[in-house]
Amino acid sequence: MRIGVLDVGSNSAQLRIADLLPGRPPESFQAVKVPVGLAEATDRRGVIDDAAIGGLIKAVREAVVAAEAAGAEELIPFATAAVRDAANGAEVVAEVRAATGVALEFMDGEREARLTFCAARSWYGWSGGPLLLADIGGGSMEIAYGSAEAPEFAVSLPLGAGLLTRHHLDDRAPVKRKRCEALHAHVHDVLAHVVDELAGRPAPVRAAATSRTFFQLARLCGAPKSGKGPYVSRTLDRDDLKQWIPELAALTAKRRAELPGIKASRAHQILAGAVVAHATMEALGLSRWEICPWAIREGVMLERLARLAQPAETSPPLLAFTGRPAPGVRLTPQLRNNARRGALHVVSSRTP
Repeated sequence: MRIGVLDVGSNSAQLRIADLLPGRPPESFQAVKVPVGLAEATDRRGVIDDAAIGGLIKAVREAVVAAEAAGAEELIPFATAAVRDAANGAEVVAEVRAATGVALEFMDGEREARLTFCAARSWYGWSGGPLLLADIGGGSMEIAYGSAEAPEFAVSLPLGAGLLTRHHLDDRAPVKRKRCEALHAHVHDVLAHVVDELAGRPAPVRAAATSRTFFQLARLCGAPKSGKGPYVSRTLDRDDLKQWIPELAALTAKRRAELPGIKASRAHQILAGAVVAHATMEALGLSRWEICPWAIREGVMLERLARLAQPAETSPPLLAFTGRPAPGVRLTPQLRNNARRGALHVVSSRTP
């Protein structure tokens, strides 16, 4: 079965096309990434502006057309914290649905952490032993821990790089040292209950980090480029990252984007991401993160793959979204034709 997974995040809407075959990992062969800039377009009240909503509508339309062109049978669209936690998140979803016919579902933060953990566990296998997982997004950070396929502990925290940039750091460079120190202390405070929760559990054999924020920080600290492929080992060391924090604080977003691995779309929030990544390692007693190439989209694919082997009447909901189970978007001829006209018709993935 060929599916598309559309992940609407704080910086971009990312579509991943993959073939799902029982007994094999998801075989991803195409990715489409459309910048949406929701983080930068969200004000201190948490409101996403009209221009960004228009860009999101355009991105969703492009995703449906791309999925159809690739021969996908189903599209699974979801939005994470950038839309879920926005003050006008419900209005954003309503406007997207009215304009495209696609209903973006909100994924619960804990569920997001669990699916990302399952993706990392599948990537590393059982040899990973007790696994600790962290994912820094634009609006939240997910942490999960466990020794089995599913985590024993999973949590979503308001420690996203975009969120913290808006509320804790200056837009102007240089960012004062006291602001970075205050943010560092804030991260420790938020993580206190996570530290308590993990105390007494077996130490993780592997501490894995996913997300573009971690990947770009690792690249900044000397990890191989993405062009080297997913099987090359990449790590992010605490001491190396600590040295870069004052350097990032001294630079404008434009200058940060000139550094190795730092993309212009994330340059404005990479300092906050660095502080969170470093403080989290410090709080959890870690010396390094291993960068995992699989994350939330692969977690969604793996869960969908598991459903393929189950009878329809006993299949669990595709995802535990808040509100109601997630419908996929069956790419019917009507949907394909309407996509080209910009008026999509969405039907449930459970529709025969």
